[in-house]
Amino acid sequence: MPTDLTRHAMLAERFQQLDSFLLKHQALWRPRPFTHLQLDWELAHPELALWLRNRSLDDAEAVHNCPETLRAPAPFPALAAQASELGLVDELPHALTEAPDARHSVDVPGRKWRQIQAFDSALTFQESPLHWLDWCAGKGHLGRHLARRSGTLTCLEWDPALVASGAHLSRRLGIDAGHRQQDVMSDEVTELLGPNITPVALHACGDLHARLIKLSIERRCAQLAIAPCCYNRIQTERYVPLSNTAAASALKLSRDDLGLPLSETVTAGARERRLRDQSMAWRLGFDLLQRDLRGKDEYLPTPSLPGSWLKKTFEAYCRDLAAKKELREPPARDWHALERDGWQRLAEVRNLELVRGLFRRPLELWLLLDRALLLAENGYAIQLGTFCPASLTPRNLMIIAELDTPRATT
Repeated sequence: MPTDLTRHAMLAERFQQLDSFLLKHQALWRPRPFTHLQLDWELAHPELALWLRNRSLDDAEAVHNCPETLRAPAPFPALAAQASELGLVDELPHALTEAPDARHSVDVPGRKWRQIQAFDSALTFQESPLHWLDWCAGKGHLGRHLARRSGTLTCLEWDPALVASGAHLSRRLGIDAGHRQQDVMSDEVTELLGPNITPVALHACGDLHARLIKLSIERRCAQLAIAPCCYNRIQTERYVPLSNTAAASALKLSRDDLGLPLSETVTAGARERRLRDQSMAWRLGFDLLQRDLRGKDEYLPTPSLPGSWLKKTFEAYCRDLAAKKELREPPARDWHALERDGWQRLAEVRNLELVRGLFRRPLELWLLLDRALLLAENGYAIQLGTFCPASLTPRNLMIIAELDTPRATT
């Protein structure tokens, strides 16, 4: 995708291509293998289903983040090729930036610091910002890094501990920054935006970054830049499209659907993956048990459990979870066999999920274009692309928006 997508028509055309693809194949990506013992699409594609089910957990893990490389039976190759083509996004141009004071990276995790530097080097505006507004700023690391270019800085953050820590860091570094404890979903935040304010947000979740876009339009901010994250962090059960183009689509997304783009595990460590796998295998083993106890062949949602539950025996885990869900006492059984069945189910689930994985980037780009189209419909020129490699963060898409009209003066 060209990074100078400034015309509404070009954005809309790309959106319609993604929309058609997602609508046509929604039977493949909507159902979650984790909650279904068999998927409807398996009847239509039995060879592919059997091939995937016979693979190991290690096989699935090896291609989890690049399912398009898998040499699977039809229709997988054709879907992979189309999904890859539709999901292509060019890298934003990166400018050489002045090396920051090494003190600025103190107290910033290494991966986050590299994301901030990448965001900065990809960020180009026609006019130099006068006042940066770091939205959902945490300690304000992004804002401080950008404020060294030009202008003044305000950081908005809900957590008072992060506000205090950020203010301390700014004072220590000699940066004139206002750190404000602020609920960005409140009405009062509206007055903090205006034509001479440049809002930026690096991985503000769901409703938080959507509100920033809407308020920036309402207050006619001349420029803004966001790298969205966690599209499923919304208050409503179903997704409410932002742009007129997306509102006209027949594609209706649930909150569960919005979690699909977030299913990659690029940044997970080995220990985290092991615990995640154990948790999922035990949940799947319990799922088989609860279907038997209830006499219902349907998934039963279970609550988020503390890590200490994984230190129990599998039998104790199942009995305690059955009690928590107010199910009848499980009778004596071969618990080792049930645990093995849970791990086998996990291997099947992970491999079947590779089909859904083909649609991760197309759906994420559909959501990103919805945001870009809203801005374009309201007079903004758009740059859209990746600001860093996916290995640094899978949420590497960025929108840079500027009003076509010159900045207003106050």
